[in-house]
Order: sequence, then structure tokens, then C-alpha cells
Amino acid sequence: MAGKFHVALVGDRDPSVIAHQAIPEALRLCASSGRAVEGVWVHTNSIRGAADDLSEFDGIWCVPASPYASMEGALQAIRFARESGRPFLGTCGGFQHAIIEYARNVSGLRNANHAETHPGSPLLLISPLACPLVERSEEIVLQNGGLVKKAYGEARITEGYHCGYGLNREYEGILFRNDLRPTAHNLGGEVRAVELSSHPFFVATLFQHERKALQSEIPPLVRAFVAALAR
Repeated sequence: MAGKFHVALVGDRDPSVIAHQAIPEALRLCASSGRAVEGVWVHTNSIRGAADDLSEFDGIWCVPASPYASMEGALQAIRFARESGRPFLGTCGGFQHAIIEYARNVSGLRNANHAETHPGSPLLLISPLACPLVERSEEIVLQNGGLVKKAYGEARITEGYHCGYGLNREYEGILFRNDLRPTAHNLGGEVRAVELSSHPFFVATLFQHERKALQSEIPPLVRAFVAALAR
């Protein structure tokens, strides 16, 4: 795929989803070094073997608007990005599923699940937020040394959401004992972004920063993600 960077947009494209409208524009705004960035929509049902289906892409973005048609397809894509070292960005549903993938395959929580799709699961790693964040914004504190803070260059930011589910705090002690790090929290201490310290660029946020592109603003984390494609 010479001549431009290609990013797999893993999710089930829906033109009515605001984040899906914003993502191609965010990539366009963040293109640098004279090299274009093209997002290619990859339906979760189409992912059978991630190494074969995604190996030609320079980066992987697991996009909002879950539940996905194939949860396993999304998890395969995230695992491939994590294990191959490809730059990875997850937003909203991508954040939730990045945590589930890591919990299942690294933290030993093999039954980790999502309350939206498997409400009867004995291990609901992703559970309903006490206060749903559908078309709401909140203040977020960024952790020193993290990629998120480096991208924004600020200690506190305000970002918007469209979600009703987040990380179940009961499992934070198990989830964050290895190289997965929480690097953004709301003022109540709830995790809003995670990163892998052992990975060149693996960042997932519950907030949908990409939507800034619809106001012709460059989303800082998308800019950092695109810069990682060139390394």
C-alpha cells in the first residue's frame, strides 16, 4: 500500500453515527509529511483471521457504535494490533473492547464480558455508567508520562461522549497489574483512557475526541496516531 498510509477502521459503518462522519475528516486533517492517510472501513463480520485480513494496514482504529455485528471480529483486530505492534486507536466501543481483549488474553479474566451484549455474564468488565454520557461532556484529568497527555499538552481537558458503559472499577486491580495503564480519569476517578506501556502506540479512550474534526479542529490524539504510522 505504497504512496499513502492505510488505516483499518474496524467497526460497522453507519452514516448516521456522528463519529463515523468525523473519522475520515479527522484522518484527512492529520495527514502529514506529504503523505495522505486513508481510512478503510472493515466490517467486524469480515474479520476471520486478523493476521490475514489486517496485515496490509499501517494502523488499526476500533471505532464507536457498538455492539458490533461480530464482537469476536473486533477482539481479533485489537489483539492483532496489540501483538503486532501496529499503531492502535480505540474510541468509545473501541475502548470498551480493548479492555475486554486485554482482560481475556493477558489478565487471565477469560470470561470478561460486556453488560450491553452479555448482561447475564458472571464477569461484567464493562458495566453501565452510574451517569450515562450520551451527548454529554466532562472534565478529564490526564496522567503524567502518558501518550494522551503528551498529545494534548495539558493536564486537564474537556471532551464529549456518546456512551452508557464504562470500566467496572471492581476489576481495576487485576487489569492494571501488568503493562496496561490508566492514563485519563474523570473527576470522580473513573478511567477514561488506557495505554499499553510496552507498545509503540496503543491508546483507547471512552471519549470521542475525533468529533472535533467536524468543526475543522485537529483532534490531538488522532494527530499523534497518524504520526505513529510513520515511525
